[in-house]
Amino acid sequence: MAGADFWLIVILVGFLGSVLGVILNHFLPLVLRASKLVPKGSFGWPLVGETLGFLKPHSSNSLGNFLQDHCSRYGKVFKSHLFLSPTVVSCDEELNYFILQNEGKLFECSYPKPIHGILGQSSMLVAAGETHRRLRNVALSLVSITKSKPEFLNDIEITAIRILHSWKDKRHVVFSEEARKFTFNVIVKQVLGLTPEDSKTTTILEDFLTFMRGLISLPLYIPGTPYARAVKARNRISSTVKAIIEERRTSSYDENSRKRSDFLEILLSVDTLSEDEKVSFVLDSLLGGYETTSLLMALVVYFLAHSPSALQQLKVEHESIRSMKQKDEYLNWEDYRKMEFTHKVINEALRFGNIVKFVHRKALKDVRFRDYQIPSGWKVLPILSAIHLDPSLHSNALKFHPWRWESQDQVSKRFSPFGGGSRCCPGSELAKLEVAFFLHHLVQNFRWRTEDDEQPRAYPYVEFQKGLVLYLESCP
Repeated sequence: MAGADFWLIVILVGFLGSVLGVILNHFLPLVLRASKLVPKGSFGWPLVGETLGFLKPHSSNSLGNFLQDHCSRYGKVFKSHLFLSPTVVSCDEELNYFILQNEGKLFECSYPKPIHGILGQSSMLVAAGETHRRLRNVALSLVSITKSKPEFLNDIEITAIRILHSWKDKRHVVFSEEARKFTFNVIVKQVLGLTPEDSKTTTILEDFLTFMRGLISLPLYIPGTPYARAVKARNRISSTVKAIIEERRTSSYDENSRKRSDFLEILLSVDTLSEDEKVSFVLDSLLGGYETTSLLMALVVYFLAHSPSALQQLKVEHESIRSMKQKDEYLNWEDYRKMEFTHKVINEALRFGNIVKFVHRKALKDVRFRDYQIPSGWKVLPILSAIHLDPSLHSNALKFHPWRWESQDQVSKRFSPFGGGSRCCPGSELAKLEVAFFLHHLVQNFRWRTEDDEQPRAYPYVEFQKGLVLYLESCP
């Protein structure tokens, strides 16, 4: 009995020690960094802090109850305890800009560790410092080389026409699924040179869907959980990509082999990246080209369904562009540049729909900004959506109004849909290009409506809970 009592005491002491550690980790920052300059706020419950309230689902074209409540109580900059860390949350235009422009100097990217586990340490999304700069420079170079190439533009248009042709006899479609089908086929062709009919495309897509489900799941690495399956799916995708790279290298020695013009072909000639970095780069390209672009497409189509005047003006613009071309002539870069109202619609969908609600940063040292002090080591969350929906910065901020972009500068502190500074998404122009080409054929061939209760929800990534069902009617 004495031995059993001893081990019971050890277990109890260990448990109480763990609880005490959690409590100290939660409240010590309040005691040790009790500077009056630290923004006002609350830390919430031990361990979880206020994370659950912060992540509570809400319409993506609203701030949500958590931010509205905290901003009204503490102001646009406040402290909290989020993602297991003391945090400064910023809904302030100037502070957000300051944070994004001082990447690598005063702040650095700091996504939760489970994200690293899925994306990999070499992912551009989580890498910092010199590694991130090398990866980003390669991405910018590839986008610059690719975006106006006829082969790339033709692939986008052919894929769009194929998707829309499949709607011919349908009365409704689940648009989120159709958009993902479109963007995946485009990006897998552009990055790896694979067609929808290729068996490798099917294999990658199956693993990629598993990967995506794990990215937004509870981060528990227990066999059978979505997170654990996602980590394994990433490993399988990596193996598939490595096999494709090896095949491509082998064929490069064959003088009779066809020279390709996709990302991978260019990537193989880059000597500034390691093999693992090249594989991670391919995965990042697939992720950005698949999920972000398809979501942007869904937001544009959703908002247009509720704005008949914008849809009509958009249709007129694309009919005008089509009237200047031969019957089956493909669109080109000059056509894209003529789509002025299309660009306004896309920008407004980005502002109002908020694909990226916030980004994760961490203070590298004590940072003083105005009357605030951000303690070293604290997490910092610039809320991008708060700036986009701020009525003091945008007139009629809670209304979809593409015409605002006739006078409003899209390059400003008030508009940062893809982040900012040195971490601004390098593929943003490609995403807009794909959406514009898809819209060109969509608005000339279909009219559509959505279900009354459908809306984009931030959870924390934006999604349509019903998949955005569109009820279709062919244009005469």
